[in-house]
Amino acid sequence: MDYAKEALERHYQWKGKLEITPRVPVDSAEALALAYTPGVAQPCLEIQKDPEKSFELTRRWNTVAVVTDGSAILGLGNIGPEAGMPVMEGKCVLFKAFGGVDAIPLCVRSQKVEEIVRTISLLSGSFGGINLEDIAAPRCFEVERLLKEQCDIPIFHDDQHGTAIIVASALLNALRLKGRELSSVKVVFSGAGAAGTAIFKLLWKMGMRQAVLCDINGVVYPGRPDLSDNPALSELAEMTQPQVRGGLAEALVGADVFVGVSAPRLVTPEMVCSMAKDPIIFAMANPVPEIMPDEALAAGAFVVGTGRSDFPNQINNVLVFPGVFRGALDVRAKDINDEMKIAAAHAIAELIPMEELRTDYILPAAFDPRICPAVAAAVADAARRSGVARK
Repeated sequence: MDYAKEALERHYQWKGKLEITPRVPVDSAEALALAYTPGVAQPCLEIQKDPEKSFELTRRWNTVAVVTDGSAILGLGNIGPEAGMPVMEGKCVLFKAFGGVDAIPLCVRSQKVEEIVRTISLLSGSFGGINLEDIAAPRCFEVERLLKEQCDIPIFHDDQHGTAIIVASALLNALRLKGRELSSVKVVFSGAGAAGTAIFKLLWKMGMRQAVLCDINGVVYPGRPDLSDNPALSELAEMTQPQVRGGLAEALVGADVFVGVSAPRLVTPEMVCSMAKDPIIFAMANPVPEIMPDEALAAGAFVVGTGRSDFPNQINNVLVFPGVFRGALDVRAKDINDEMKIAAAHAIAELIPMEELRTDYILPAAFDPRICPAVAAAVADAARRSGVARK
């Protein structure tokens, strides 16, 4: 199938992938008086006395905003907010289909941090959570940081944290197959944008200590001249203190794990051969990965994962965000913190028992009905234990 042609034709037919459906009847004068005026005044007055009642008396408890500025749309780049709407609608469909969460697409006509933050902050009283989507780095880091300071509902940038959680799940199971611990392996990262930075930070929180991060200019190390204007990368450089210099080829020598969220064809079979025995390769550039799975396996890779659905071990955010938000909304969480992210990663990984793990089966399939309930339960429990649950 020519997916591009077929999808365009379907979108012309669909005229949007979402619609609003009433939950109450308005088929009589009495029904109208209860759903609207004069009866609606009473819940309004209850919420006036206690704004928290908005979670009980409106659909706010189950509603998430999916927000973009159009600057990093699905590998297409900075194509603008209106052009990003089909992607945001699609994300909202996934929220509902996989998590039972009502999601509303909001495409903001600004790429200024202060304007994006103010817009979302002013609207946050209408939602139970905010999913930031396809906002370019480094702007996305500042937008998320400021919103977390100003809002009392979860702020979650899925390109960062959803990706980090599913990579952590995949790595946990790949290391289980090898009988290794995260603290004992050397991990090399290619890509230091939103996803790469978040994956690095979450794995560090989970115990990774031997890591080298590479960006377009090579190994990220303390004092690299171009890092003076990039505090986010400078922080990671100080954490790792890498001894190696040069580019990705130099960094991969002796490495146990490769995590790629960068660009096509950056890794050669020779580079895989230079890694430690039986390396783990997560080449997630889309649609063309850093190295194709057959090439990586032929060069000696033990486990290979990509972002594609036409190869085994697809590393896909759809396993993450519906359950994470379901769990956060269910306990009316104020935040989605590291404890909740780590709980989600373990919940996904543990859906596959050790006796079923294979080198070509380290993650459950996207349509596995166990995923969302397991992730939601783990996230809700972690929210309670870490003190961010209000319910």
